[in-house]
Amino acid sequence: MTTTLVSAEHQAPVRRAFRQAGLDTQFILLGFPLGLVALVAGVTGFAVGVGTAVIWVGVPILAGTLMLARGLATVERARIAPVIGLRLPHPYYKPAPAGASRARRFLTPLSDGQAWLDLLHAILRFIPSTIAFCFAVTWWAGALGGLSYPLWEWSLPRGPENSDLPELLGLGDATSTRIAFHLAIGFFFFGTLYPVLRGAALLEGLFARALLSGVNELREQVAEAVAARDTAQAQKAAAVSAEATALRRLERDIHDGPQQRLVRLAMDLGRAEQQFATDPDAARATVAEALAQTRETLDELRALSRGIAPPILVDRGLQAALTALAGRCTVPVDLDAPPIERLEPAVETTAYFVVAEALTNVAKHSHAAEVQVSVRREATGLTIMVADDGVGGASLAKGHGLAGLADRVQAAGGVMDVRSPEGAGTTLTVALPLPL
Repeated sequence: MTTTLVSAEHQAPVRRAFRQAGLDTQFILLGFPLGLVALVAGVTGFAVGVGTAVIWVGVPILAGTLMLARGLATVERARIAPVIGLRLPHPYYKPAPAGASRARRFLTPLSDGQAWLDLLHAILRFIPSTIAFCFAVTWWAGALGGLSYPLWEWSLPRGPENSDLPELLGLGDATSTRIAFHLAIGFFFFGTLYPVLRGAALLEGLFARALLSGVNELREQVAEAVAARDTAQAQKAAAVSAEATALRRLERDIHDGPQQRLVRLAMDLGRAEQQFATDPDAARATVAEALAQTRETLDELRALSRGIAPPILVDRGLQAALTALAGRCTVPVDLDAPPIERLEPAVETTAYFVVAEALTNVAKHSHAAEVQVSVRREATGLTIMVADDGVGGASLAKGHGLAGLADRVQAAGGVMDVRSPEGAGTTLTVALPLPL
């Protein structure tokens, strides 16, 4: 069994090499006549068109030549796909303006840069096609002729004056020497056939790719770079917006909660200080009330600290933090968060805040009887879903509570979707990318 498997593993590259050699040979042999046709059509159409352009007859001839070159380019893009191992997309051609006449549409290629590149390829492709054709024919002829020489050696005429030359030189029998020599040539050409065919086919294919798809690929790379820049700028803006929203909320919570309690605590302690001299019992009651205020203030500060950097998330991970979060929610939570390995701190923090904000909104606004939370790691990233059976009506519009959450998700490079029809509950889905 092992021998069979090893043999098959060795045969697979050989089969691929023979298959590729066949594809390259087909590409080269067909490219030569196509190049000849393209050269004649391109040079003739261009010369006649330019020569008669002064009397306007050449203008439609040039346009027709460009359209013919475009058709030949389309054929060539399809042909070179198996050679270079890459399917070239259809490039961008300048479209005619909306509502343009038939004549205007026909003449549009005259102002299209890619159309002129197609014509340039049609005229110049004969050069690499001829070079590739010569190498392919030479190497196939050398390989097939040399290896098959013993089969047709007998049919060659021989001159009597040279028939005994190998014997006189001590090389043995003349026929055997010739056969050995031609077999050696055949093995040389056969052994180098694959790299030569590959090189010749790639010469022709990459030349075609440079003219027929190079500008389009460069345009796509620029577009991707611009899109990446816009995405980075959007993420930066979202991060700034999310941070500003979080700071405003923290400031409001501190002002409305602990700050007010601390002011009251200071007033109670001042009153107790005055009461100790006249009414010790009332002073002790005031101090007891102040202690209660202190405990409540500490509880509120702990809650705020959990919102900033929950210790359980840092120490024990996302699953433990979500379990604690679900336990504190006033609405029953069905949590589906299987154990996963520790993630990047930024990803864990974002996931925690997504669930925390979603549960807060459910508790405040949804009037739901139950909420389901699912957090799973998949091949595409971390997927979070929070669904409730409440009144619905949630929105991502600015001014709503979920807008800041959407900014936080976008800042992390993720996407968020909210579906909340009136009276049918709310489903919030977030996908966060994971670093490779």
